[in-house]
Amino acid sequence: MATSATTPNPNSWAPFSASSIDLGFSTPLKSLPLMKKKKQLNQKVKSAALHTPSVLHFPKKPLKPTVIPQEDSKKPTKTNLQWNLLQRAAAIAFDKAESALISRERQQPLPKTSDPRVQIAGNFAPVPEHPVQHVLPVTGSIPECINGVYLRNGANPLFEPVAGHHFFDGDGMVHAVTIDNGKASYACRFTETQRFLQEKELGKPVFPKAIGELHGHNGIGRLLLFVARGLFGLIDNKQGTGVANAGLVYFNNRLLAMSEDDLPYQVRITPSGDLETVGRYNFDEQLNSTMIAHPKIDPVSQELYALSYDVVQKPYLKYFRFFPDGKKSPDVEIPLTVPTMMHDFAITENFVVIPDQQVVFKLQEMISGGSPVIYDKNKKSRFGILAKNASDSNNIIWIESPDTFCFHLWNAWEEPESDEVVVIGSCMTPPDSIFNECDESLESVLSEIRLNLKTGKSTRRPILSETDQVNLEAGMVNRNRLGRKTQFAYLAIAEPWPKVSGFGKVDLSTGDVKKYIYGDGKYGGEPFFLPNDAADCEKEDDGFIIAFVHDEKTWESELQIVNAMNLELEASIKLPSRVPYGFHGTFVDSKELVNQA
Repeated sequence: MATSATTPNPNSWAPFSASSIDLGFSTPLKSLPLMKKKKQLNQKVKSAALHTPSVLHFPKKPLKPTVIPQEDSKKPTKTNLQWNLLQRAAAIAFDKAESALISRERQQPLPKTSDPRVQIAGNFAPVPEHPVQHVLPVTGSIPECINGVYLRNGANPLFEPVAGHHFFDGDGMVHAVTIDNGKASYACRFTETQRFLQEKELGKPVFPKAIGELHGHNGIGRLLLFVARGLFGLIDNKQGTGVANAGLVYFNNRLLAMSEDDLPYQVRITPSGDLETVGRYNFDEQLNSTMIAHPKIDPVSQELYALSYDVVQKPYLKYFRFFPDGKKSPDVEIPLTVPTMMHDFAITENFVVIPDQQVVFKLQEMISGGSPVIYDKNKKSRFGILAKNASDSNNIIWIESPDTFCFHLWNAWEEPESDEVVVIGSCMTPPDSIFNECDESLESVLSEIRLNLKTGKSTRRPILSETDQVNLEAGMVNRNRLGRKTQFAYLAIAEPWPKVSGFGKVDLSTGDVKKYIYGDGKYGGEPFFLPNDAADCEKEDDGFIIAFVHDEKTWESELQIVNAMNLELEASIKLPSRVPYGFHGTFVDSKELVNQA
């Protein structure tokens, strides 16, 4: 493929067959090293008789083809899966029904929020796996105190979408940069979820996409097809349906990849810097429900706090925690009247802060042709304050905060002198703009929300001045001070939306913001703050910002390491493969890896 220095036209699409995917190569899917040696499925997966016809096509990328090694000779070849006569007939019938469903969908234009030509265009498009490549070119000098692995999760669909697709729907892929005494290596691998393994075996997508496909009558049809295929044993829908593409946490010597629709998946970092999926992780059979992708680790107690929400049946929300040894507390049921989007929450030294906001799930909306994820204007946003060690929700304190929707909360702390809990988050308007098409332009305003535990009242104010206002979404504070009062937050400058042109270092007390811009035509993602853990380190901002950055002019990617105190670039690591824009990351220190499970 010829090399070009221009951004691909998202409206131009490459030829596609149902058995291959164009990720910048002319190679059939079966010859790409999409997986390491395949693990056996818990249940035999039956093959459908017909491939679903293609609707849309991934754009060809103007980049030099990455060198793809030959497939591992030890890897077993795909075998012809067997099914009985009834299953064969059912598979044919279901495939015909799906073809009819797709034909119907083609008659109506897709909204931008579920149109693959919008959602996965340019550097939002997927890439193939990349094996470990060592001794990467480094410009500048990697700080001596940085030794370990930076990992970032993201959505990376294995197959071309056959219908609607939202960026959040893609299969999970983890990108890893290992730093060892100033030298760097890179690898990226799919997280081999049960969903991923079954669809890989079948050669097509069969699990419904929660945001891109499940709306209106067509969404109901896809749900019915999914259930029917499960009833006939063509797929196993009892081992989870999640994609594990959103969050990452290293806890109890395990790296966990998470999405809020399933259990976490354990991913192991190999000694060479590669990644391998261990499997779906239920904390030694203690966890039997989903877990959101933003659990919190208290830097003092080292306990992990989490939520689980259900969109179908009560209890709609549960809270629980894990002790440092991995032992789980009993669930605490949180009373909610309707199932609510609960993407994130916060902790303080003594409390968990639970947002009960206006984006809710109403599956019945699909019957009238709508989306099940809606903004309920009649509902009042509120925050629940619950003791971390609570055994029930009897003493939870609910405080209303009108018209507040924070997709992410960056920190929270207690101010006993005023009986207040202070919450720092980015308030998004319109609240459901990520999920549903709307005419209003999106705004994400960094805000301070004060919840008075004595009066039950709340106040909210923008932290930045009107002249400095910029969309800030995705980021963090110094994780060594999570749940305690912090001076700084490091947040992505989400402009032009949905791209990230740099990050801001915000003084939360004064509103002063210092901006670091990645460069002309360069965009990145979440800025990850890595504190300097040296014994003499006392300043909160003594550390480094790590972020993947992509140059849309040269179509090359790099990892930038920026001094968090003066916002000067310390080092840039040139990566051998394009890194798509993604979600959240973490850093695992080399000392922690010694005890990895």
